Amino acid sequence: MIERPRRLRRNPQLRGLVRETSLAVEDLIAPLFVTAASDVKRPIASMPGIVQWPVAQVAAEAERLAGLGLPAVLLFGIPQEKDALGKESHAQDGVIQRAVREIKRAVPDLLVTTDVCLCEYTDHGHCGIVNGTPGFVDERLPDGYVLNDPSVELLGRIAVSHAAAGADVVAPSAMLDGMVAAIRSALDDAGFIDCPILSYSAKYASAFYGPFRDAAEGTPSFGDRSTHQMDPGNAHEAMREHALDVAEGADMLMVKPALAYLDVIRMTRDRFPELPLAAYNVSGEYSMLKAAAAQGWLDERRAVLEVLTAIRRAGADVVITYHAADAARWLID
Repeated sequence: MIERPRRLRRNPQLRGLVRETSLAVEDLIAPLFVTAASDVKRPIASMPGIVQWPVAQVAAEAERLAGLGLPAVLLFGIPQEKDALGKESHAQDGVIQRAVREIKRAVPDLLVTTDVCLCEYTDHGHCGIVNGTPGFVDERLPDGYVLNDPSVELLGRIAVSHAAAGADVVAPSAMLDGMVAAIRSALDDAGFIDCPILSYSAKYASAFYGPFRDAAEGTPSFGDRSTHQMDPGNAHEAMREHALDVAEGADMLMVKPALAYLDVIRMTRDRFPELPLAAYNVSGEYSMLKAAAAQGWLDERRAVLEVLTAIRRAGADVVITYHAADAARWLID
């Protein structure tokens, strides 16, 4: 007898009934860029449809996203001023600290996740304190090298300042050794024992971050981030990175980027089935689809939903994506 799998594809009802992987609005997190350097929203040329939001306007945007059913946002800040130590990153009146308070007042049930890093706040654009900064000199290392331990201590201070402002989840993205342990210790010591950590536990040194660096104004002024972000050729190393962060107290794991690393998402899901797993559908992945859609080369709605479903199918519980608002509208249509 001839097998006939097409029997289950005859109509939308049958296809939906036997679909193995679902995509729902509740699976998505929307990133937001918040700026203290402007009173008006600034479109990002390399990311059509995405803007930098002034602090005074970001709560209204968060309320709009919550109205679409999105459960969470992820905040990135652009400060008024940058310096070698990224001092505004942990200021009580810093851009993210103010934005968190505004959003939680307006939409208390929306989960606010905050990126914990220094690249947006330093005048050199690196994710930590670099060697050669006054007061931070290690003669064993080259000038400009990101110093691990002082940077990790600073990440702890940033996380505490975000939690004090009302952040529901902190998400360290610097890929520095021991960052999760330092942040967990700092949060616990400050009384924020229930604040979870979503660790960028497998973050690759990817070419797909280009538009993000325009949006966050965090392009390195020299060198690159290959000494702390992962080599794109490595997958088993990602499992070691995840395991270290789990041991240090990470509550959720992340793979970033998503599309070029679907195999790493699957490996992570199989190796760590007990922990929630996020995947970051990054700026370059977003902009590629936007550019192709603008040229009429593909159907944007179908392509976006296919990509997001693929990321979920690979094993991600949560997808962080700049397509979140559009996808939410399409999913509830």
